[in-house]
Amino acid sequence: MCGRYALDESFLPEAWEASLSALRLRKPAIKTGGEVLPTDVVPVIANSRAMHPRLFAMKWGYTLPDGRVLINARSETAAQKTLFAQSMRCRRCLIPASRYFEWDKRARETVKYTVGCTGAPRFYLAGLYRLEEDQPVFTILTRSPADSIAFLHDRMPVILPPSLAADWLSPDCPAEALLSQAVTDVDFRACTPATLSFLSPSDPE
Repeated sequence: MCGRYALDESFLPEAWEASLSALRLRKPAIKTGGEVLPTDVVPVIANSRAMHPRLFAMKWGYTLPDGRVLINARSETAAQKTLFAQSMRCRRCLIPASRYFEWDKRARETVKYTVGCTGAPRFYLAGLYRLEEDQPVFTILTRSPADSIAFLHDRMPVILPPSLAADWLSPDCPAEALLSQAVTDVDFRACTPATLSFLSPSDPE
């Protein structure tokens, strides 16, 4: 699963600085660095109505009717679930991250681990989003873990290689096919750094 992750202030190239500054003005509570917790509002990349990638301020977690917050969705079954089916088709997003956290609860004391890519300051988590009272909210897709971290948890977030980032945002590309190409046997110490170079910021529509 993914219950907390972190992002660095420098997670976006200079071309996005104006967009990020505009988000800070509109959403003063947005968190643009440090450890991210469920219900935090953070920068997320999704397509605009004109189908251009841009930054949005989104809250982490779908709110359920009973008030619980759903922060993760199983990638293997999301397309068949009523709650996620439409988002899997046309409301996919990229969550920039620099690392995420898991806890080993089998130790005598609970130990917090940082999971990331050595030499890779940022990568993308595959996400879905929807609107709740005109506020975009997102959830992070998960899958079975890489062998190297299976001792921590039986799930891990779906990490997309840079080559799939643009396709993940496109509703013309089936989500299931892209997930089958996502990072699987990950060696976090030798992961290729992600890049946002394929994206160009667009003005809000």
